[in-house]
Amino acid sequence: MRIIARNVRSRVGEIDLIALDGETIVFIEVKTWSVYPFEELYYGIDEKKQRRIIETAKYFLFSHRKYSGMAVRFDVIFIGPERITHLVSAFMECT
Repeated sequence: MRIIARNVRSRVGEIDLIALDGETIVFIEVKTWSVYPFEELYYGIDEKKQRRIIETAKYFLFSHRKYSGMAVRFDVIFIGPERITHLVSAFMECT
């Protein structure tokens, strides 16, 4: 993956990293994770946070039309005290 943007903000939210992975644009949320065991990662990105990331991704794609025809993926990277976990396609946009 090649990072193309960091800390992208819109009026509804923020995306930590945006990267290109071949012909796919990847919107990545990075979370520090020390509160719960790694088995409970689903607590890290709730539905409200997902919606904010999705809306910010739409804003980015509207503002950067050269990426608008690409496949889209939403990943989450959890950074814990003992390991880093990268969840590829952690969530999807539901219409």
